[in-house]
Amino acid sequence: QVQLVESGGGSVQAGGSLRLSCTGPIVTFAPMAWFRQAPGKERDFVARITWDSGNLYYADSVQGRFTISRDNAKRMVYLQMNSLKPEDTAVYYCNTMPPREDHWGQGTQVTVSS
Repeated sequence: QVQLVESGGGSVQAGGSLRLSCTGPIVTFAPMAWFRQAPGKERDFVARITWDSGNLYYADSVQGRFTISRDNAKRMVYLQMNSLKPEDTAVYYCNTMPPREDHWGQGTQVTVSS
């Protein structure tokens, strides 16, 4: 099992910003993605990035507000979240793309209040 560790979540007001981080031994060479799971809902895709950062893709709901990036030397993947909305409230996870069951970590909680 290769677990990824997410951090950087918190509670913010609508319009605020947060930067999430993800680290793990596989980050150096794998395509990576962020996902989120809101209470009572399924886990959804948020953003993905190729291993060389050459291609980025976002869910429509976050396009223009969130930015995914990575630093392979540090084995880190980031998600910069701006203009946060209450509907962004969820537990955020990183994983490879496509995701693997044995890579899910604990996630990091993001709560956005109106």
